[in-house]
Amino acid sequence: MAKNALSTRRVEGIGEGSLAATFARLLQLASEAVVAFDGAGRVLLANDQAMSLLPHGEAEGIVGADVRTLFPPAGNFDPEAPFSIDALPFPVDGTPAFVTMASRVGDPMRLRVRCDQVQAAGETYVAVALPAESQSLEEHQGERDLEDLRRANKRLAGALRIVLDTLDSRDVATLFSRVLEEITQTMEADATIVYLAESDGFHLRGISKSLEGARVPHFMAYGKSVETLATRAGHALRLRVKPPEPQTLRQGKIRVSEVVDEETREILRIRKSLLPPFASFFAVPVWFGGHVIAIIEVGWSRPRPLDTDDARLLDSVAHYLSVQLMGAFSTMRQQRAERLNQRGSELREELLDASEGDEDLAERAEQAFVQAAEELDAVYVRLEQNVHQSVLVAELPVAGMRAVPIDLDAVEEGHVEDDVAVVPVLAGTAVFDVLRDLGEPCVGALVDAGKLAGERRCCLVLRPDGAEPLDAGELSFLGTLAGDVRDIFLGEERREKDKRISQALQTGMRNVLQHVDGLTAQGIYSSATESAFVGGDFYDLIRLPGRRACVIMGDVSGKGVEAASVSAAVKTALGAYSWEGLAPARMVRSLNEFLLGFSRIETFATLFVGIVDLAAATLTYCSAGHPPAVLVRAATRQIDLLDVQSGVVGAFHDMEYRDGVASLCEGDILFLYTDGTTEARSPSGAFFGDDGLRDMVSAETAGDFDGLLDRCLARLDDFTGRNLNDDVSMVAVRFDGLGTGA
Repeated sequence: MAKNALSTRRVEGIGEGSLAATFARLLQLASEAVVAFDGAGRVLLANDQAMSLLPHGEAEGIVGADVRTLFPPAGNFDPEAPFSIDALPFPVDGTPAFVTMASRVGDPMRLRVRCDQVQAAGETYVAVALPAESQSLEEHQGERDLEDLRRANKRLAGALRIVLDTLDSRDVATLFSRVLEEITQTMEADATIVYLAESDGFHLRGISKSLEGARVPHFMAYGKSVETLATRAGHALRLRVKPPEPQTLRQGKIRVSEVVDEETREILRIRKSLLPPFASFFAVPVWFGGHVIAIIEVGWSRPRPLDTDDARLLDSVAHYLSVQLMGAFSTMRQQRAERLNQRGSELREELLDASEGDEDLAERAEQAFVQAAEELDAVYVRLEQNVHQSVLVAELPVAGMRAVPIDLDAVEEGHVEDDVAVVPVLAGTAVFDVLRDLGEPCVGALVDAGKLAGERRCCLVLRPDGAEPLDAGELSFLGTLAGDVRDIFLGEERREKDKRISQALQTGMRNVLQHVDGLTAQGIYSSATESAFVGGDFYDLIRLPGRRACVIMGDVSGKGVEAASVSAAVKTALGAYSWEGLAPARMVRSLNEFLLGFSRIETFATLFVGIVDLAAATLTYCSAGHPPAVLVRAATRQIDLLDVQSGVVGAFHDMEYRDGVASLCEGDILFLYTDGTTEARSPSGAFFGDDGLRDMVSAETAGDFDGLLDRCLARLDDFTGRNLNDDVSMVAVRFDGLGTGA
């Protein structure tokens, strides 16, 4: 027989098999009060008549009590004194005897008692008692009939109330709270519990208020608890938990209890941790579609007889509730799934915020798993590999820091998906056995997000031994979180890698304007995001032979490393073309073909390329999709736009590019900018625009040339509230020495 499995040890009391069932039914049909007790004076069973006739009955219960409290010996007796069969006020050889004792109301009561020893396991006696006067017997029977009628009316009224209150209900709170209270009240019980069936066993889904704070099993695996008895019987069972034997108590902690089926008198051994906190209880199976979908337990904290009519009534209530429970169960699972999805989204957002801010991502990821464990009523245990990666260590809830002898690769075999593993920790698995042997929580899941930032990120999410396992939805919740952690970590690693590449690119393509005799130049770059090390904007001033120079301003589409790498390539190519003596349009045409073959993705650029001939006092330029450059005339303060335009670079083959030419005078200022300048927005959403640009250039070039671009950028910051939507680059070139003699 499997370890911890449900088992039948013996048949209790007298006789075996069908004889025991026949005798049990006979006791309920008999008009006499019947009490069986053992050689230690402990009452083993009693029928309803004994409960109502004998004065001890309803106050404290009979089963398990000292028989001397039911039939007090003559004179005072010490209940702590050892039991002696000779001290009873009647013989035990079957001879009738009359016993006078106090009734339930305190009046003298005369009983006719017969007692004899029976052939059973151990020393067992049966006593039969009835009032000595027939009139008393008739009065007693009448009282009993009235009491039975009262109880029957209350039961039927309660069952009707349950039906009416739950009619077409899909409200989980109603079915798992108010209905449990109504069942408890209807049956005059101490409490009611409901378990719902899932793939791995029965999960606790509701208790009546009187059990709040009590020890109630949260999970019953199939084949190891009273659910097996109820399913096998097919109807409500009347069960009684036998009190432990004195010698068992002396042995220490009780792990297994004996449960008596009042119908068959079978005694079954069941783990105490799987039993409700009842001495007597009904276990009621709820059937739907040929399967038991729930178990309802209705119980009392003290032993008491359980009536077969009550069992039938509970079967009827369960039959009605089956449809209601299926609807409520579906609703409950949907609500739980929605809750886990919502919590998973919240944790992902918090991780993303941490990755974009200054928080330690590893610490925040661990906190996310702690919060996920709390959501699942479990504890989080981080697993770490030592420097040799041969031993796992963990800060366990009970034992503290310990080595955990688990082979991760072996445990995770068959459970890895997209580099993430979620392994259920269940009874019989290697992880379960290791943790249980250490006295730790041992039911839950092992979660491994793989090696991230140089360290393997794995943990345990655990519930206590005997708790309900994580269901499919809960395991999926952990797997999704682990996947999110992995994605965000890898994204952070990619960003760090891009950052290093960007820094390298920035070093190789700094926007430094060369010194050219006859020109005074300055440039400025402002990123729209603090995290951008280099973007798509670039500019350059290249000194060429023959009092010539090349001025460049460009903007590559996109952000990050791809845009930066294209910018570096474009800048390098234009520098080479300028030394070949090519005209600007020819330079841009060559660059277009180069760029179409260079970029692996759809990337294009806007460019302004100008060749300054200081001797001839001319500027020949090609503006390829770039915002028109501004030429400020020194003599008149007039603003001219260099508006000969061509298409963008790197978008299409056979694009046509044209040159424009402007004459220059000493003191004139060439102002270049990217579209981040004119497309800057105010907090209200208004664009800075071409008009804003003209006003800014007109006002600021009237002042000193030194600090010109700093003042322009300050204007943009004031306009946008220091919140640029795009990168901004600006270049200003003043022509100081023109002509052949300069």
